[in-house]
Amino acid sequence: MRVTNTVACVLAAGAGLLFASAALAQGPGYPDRPVKIIVPFAAAGPTDVVARLIAQKLSEKYGHQFYIENMTGAGGNLGMAAAAKAPADGYTILFVSSSFTVNPSLYAKPPYDAEKDFAPVTKAAGSPNGLFVHPDIPARPVKELVELTRANPGKLSYSSSGAGGVPHLVMEYLKQRFELDMVHVPYKNSPQSISDIAAGHVSLAFAEAGASVPLIKDGKLRALAVSAAERLPTIGDVAPMREVSDAKDFEAVSWHALFARSGTPAPIVTKLHDEMTRIMSKPEIQQKITNLGLIPLNPPSIPDTETYIKSETAKWGKLVKSLGLEGSQ
Repeated sequence: MRVTNTVACVLAAGAGLLFASAALAQGPGYPDRPVKIIVPFAAAGPTDVVARLIAQKLSEKYGHQFYIENMTGAGGNLGMAAAAKAPADGYTILFVSSSFTVNPSLYAKPPYDAEKDFAPVTKAAGSPNGLFVHPDIPARPVKELVELTRANPGKLSYSSSGAGGVPHLVMEYLKQRFELDMVHVPYKNSPQSISDIAAGHVSLAFAEAGASVPLIKDGKLRALAVSAAERLPTIGDVAPMREVSDAKDFEAVSWHALFARSGTPAPIVTKLHDEMTRIMSKPEIQQKITNLGLIPLNPPSIPDTETYIKSETAKWGKLVKSLGLEGSQ
């Protein structure tokens, strides 16, 4: 009887350990401490603003702070590298833009492997780019801007939030498509690149519409077109590029998405995805994102997000290569 009791105790203890291990793998009570969200871009930019909206709601839901850490540099590579080195436990996550799918082809040796080091959670917002000019530029339709640029090769300048970022690539695509000669002036972040158009230091830019809304409302910027397929009410009745130029297939929309470290327990990734779905369904969140000039998204499933990220990596890689920029950074 004693042997039988001993065996029973051992089996019970083993079952308890297995249960505890299974529960641990599922992240019981996750999160039970603060969670860091790395944003690899400067504060006050579109990615940062959306991340802070989401972080606030996550903090309210779980009673533990989801806090933002801005880690800028190298087109987002520094922040992404830091996130890639974090433990795969869900306590360091990444909120990033389309640079995530651009950098693997643009940079010769990124300090991380985007496909292997990260697990997509979900997209949160789309970020159309607008073609913005200083009000003194004597061109209103896009065709007039093309004619003005061709008549003054090398005289007009354009800003970007950094070499290789989506705004830079979209403008390079425009230059290639219409055979234009303009000077590139790269900045460290979107707010700087846009404010210097308003100040008259540079002529124009393709820039994220969300960061440009206040300057448009103040009359310090003029929007000529948007890169999305649809109009954006927040910046007025501005037509898509495909409607106001000869580039009928022109479309370039950035996005903002949440990623976990690869190897993070699937139940934690699912928990984050499900909560993001709940957050993004809130009318007040949708309205705040819309007011920023962005497009709130209904989060797709995790497998659909993974498929989308792979397709975006292929799309931007093809553009980078066609522009002769592969491995240039």
